[in-house]
Amino acid sequence: MFIRQLKDCPEFIAGDACHLRELLNAKTDKRAYRYSLAHAVVKPGTKTKPHALRTSEVYYMLEGKGQMHVGSESADVGPGAVIDIPPEAVQWIENTGKTDLVFLCIVDPAWCPEDEKILK
Repeated sequence: MFIRQLKDCPEFIAGDACHLRELLNAKTDKRAYRYSLAHAVVKPGTKTKPHALRTSEVYYMLEGKGQMHVGSESADVGPGAVIDIPPEAVQWIENTGKTDLVFLCIVDPAWCPEDEKILK
């Protein structure tokens, strides 16, 4: 059995300016799965930088409210929403609420910095 606690995962600021804690990553954990799982936070009044991944990504919204942008589309999102982000799609998310916007990110195959392109 493999268990990891969120509090034991160091927080870092990702290239897109999101606060991340990587929970699982097949590339660094040497586990039998392909994906990575991260806990993300976007602070009130801020947004991530537009970026694109070579891989597919899914967001699962836990807390707060925001507006998700994928390609030319945008939509309001909140707890319980699942967002499917195709490979190479330009994406960013804005926190439109007064509390942290908190969500999980699943990337398949597992996220690595070389697969992410930050746009200006």
